[in-house]
Amino acid sequence: MRFVHLAIIVIIVAATLIFALQNLQSVTMSFLGYSVRMPLALQAIVVYLLGMATGGSLWALLRRSIEGTRRTDAA
Repeated sequence: MRFVHLAIIVIIVAATLIFALQNLQSVTMSFLGYSVRMPLALQAIVVYLLGMATGGSLWALLRRSIEGTRRTDAA
């Protein structure tokens, strides 16, 4: 099973590297009057990391809320 997980990780890393190398052109991103020009691959990485941070925070908040509700019901 370890080799299956390793193979999946290698495939994902290879696909990410191919994407990054094929998308080196710069794009402009605008938000609330601010604009930033950066390579598309870097922009995708930044958006992915922001999504991980906000998704992880939301998941932790929901988990804490559910655990708090269960403690209140059990008491």
